[in-house]
Parts: sequence; C-alpha cells; structure tokens
Amino acid sequence: MLTLAWPFLLLLLPLPFIFKKKQQTKPMTGHLVLPGASQSSALASTTTRQSLQKRYWLVWCLLVLACARPLWVGEPIELPSKGRDLMLSVDLSGSMQIEDMVLDGKAVDRFTLIQHVISDFIERRKGDRIGLILFADHAYLQSPLTQDRRTVAQYLKEAQIGLVGKQTAIGEAIALGVKRFDKVEQSNRVLILLTDGSNNAGAISPEQATAIAKQRGITIYTIGVGADVMERRTLFGKERVNPSMDLDEAQLQQIASTTGGQYFRARNTEELEKIYQVIDSLEPVARDQLSYRPQAELFYWPLGLALLASIMISFGYVSFGFKRNSKNANKGGR
Repeated sequence: MLTLAWPFLLLLLPLPFIFKKKQQTKPMTGHLVLPGASQSSALASTTTRQSLQKRYWLVWCLLVLACARPLWVGEPIELPSKGRDLMLSVDLSGSMQIEDMVLDGKAVDRFTLIQHVISDFIERRKGDRIGLILFADHAYLQSPLTQDRRTVAQYLKEAQIGLVGKQTAIGEAIALGVKRFDKVEQSNRVLILLTDGSNNAGAISPEQATAIAKQRGITIYTIGVGADVMERRTLFGKERVNPSMDLDEAQLQQIASTTGGQYFRARNTEELEKIYQVIDSLEPVARDQLSYRPQAELFYWPLGLALLASIMISFGYVSFGFKRNSKNANKGGR
C-alpha cells in the first residue's frame, strides 16, 4: 500500500501560485513601450516564460512530494508470541585485550572472541528479546530488551575495550540488569554476565546486587573468560604464565548458584558456546501477540525526477539563450 509519512506537507504545494498572484497584483511601473516594437517577439517571450513556469511548478511538486516521504507499506507480519528475555552484560575492562584466546587458528584477544561467539548467539535467538549492558568502571545500558537482534549485534560489534573505563564493576552490571527487568512482567528474567576479572569498581557490591536479583526472581548465568596457560617471550626464553589470575571464579560461582543459574568457564570457543544449550532448554514465556508492517522508503523517486527535470530545464534554457544571443549578434553585424 502506498502512503505518505507526512501528508500535511502537501499544503506547501500552492505556495508558488500564491506568491505569483501577489506579484501580479502589484502595479507595473517603469516599463518603456517602444513604438514599432514587434508584438510577436513579446508574445513569444511571454509564452516561453509561461512554459518555464510550468516546468518549475512540476519540479516544486516533485520536491514537496519527496519531503512528504512516500512509503510502500507491506502486509502485517506477526512477531513470535513466545520467547525468552535475555540481558547480556559484557565486560569491557582493560584485561579483555589480553591475547590468550584462539579463533580460527589465530591468537586473538578475549573481547574479539566474545564478539564472535555472542554475535552468533544473538543471531540464533529468534523470538527472544535481548538487551545489552557494557560495563567497566561503571555499567551502561547499550540496548534495552528488544527483538531487533541486528541492532543489538551491531552495538556489540561497535563496542571497544576501554570505552567505559579500565576496571570491573560486576555489582553495577548486575544491578542495572535487575533494574531493566523491573519493567517486564511476564519474563524468564535471565541475565548472562561475561567477565574475565573480579569486582574492583562500582557503587554496589556483587553480593548486594545478587541478593536483590534473587528477590526479584532473576536467574544469573556467569561466564569466566580467559585461558589457564599462556606462553610469553622474555629475555631468558619462553615463560608459561596464568593470564586468568585476576578471575574470581568463586565469586562468579556464588552469584550463579544464589540465583539458580550456572557458572561456565570459557577457555576457548567450544566452552563459551555451551551456554547455547542451557538457554535453549529454558521454557519460552507467552507474550501478547504483536505485529508490524514492513516499510520501504520511496522519497528518492520524486527527488530524482525533480533533479532530472531541473537539469533538463537548465540545459534547455541555456540553449535557448545561446541561440537568441547568436541571432542578435548576427543582426548587429549586418
């Protein structure tokens, strides 16, 4: 179905006609009528001017139509009436840039692996509502619960390590997720927390936030990211170190068990993907049936025609003027 987003803008169509009427009502003074002047030339000039005015009127109509935003609206599409509500809290602290993970045979930092796996996770969550929280020194809501998976995945793709600080505010990440679920009545209320450290920032402790989450019926699944062993070069050769020394697994396990969730250790891609099976096993919650109608913008069609008409009018006017000037020059030379 063809429609206009802003049809009230069509009221601008008669503006040139109104201004033209006002100009015609003004008294014409200062015009010199030469005896013997050709009436046919004056008539031709008037005809040409009227023709140009009609063409410019067409351009104006096309521009106004483009401003009114013509749309093609498709048939209603029903959204899934059952699904889960999942809030993702992703750590962006400085330690997430440690390159102790492997992706497609190449060493990558922890956040790059999380982006790869979680993006695929988001894509598979058809029918679920997903929200995104990014945290470091403090926690920030990047996306509320939505079925627009593409937008959530894009927000995660655009996130950068250190964007919101260098430390780790696990308590605030949990508390912000709890706050967002307060506005949802019928929901699974699942919070997935991904981090590679321990709480060392924020205005609320993980214990306090976890207690509130338990009272509100929120299940928290925690994921500890980082390898157990990593080789690095020193002056005396290669040295094996534990890059996950700062990971507080005991605290993450406590958070998950208190709220009825589970703790996962993600040392590689396979372990991180285990969360899929757990989330898929959750029973979807029934929601009100919603629908939407896809829309396609069509404003570029009248806008393009207006541009094309303007170019054609301009070239036609220049050509007319050139021929007229050439004719006058020939008369002067005779």
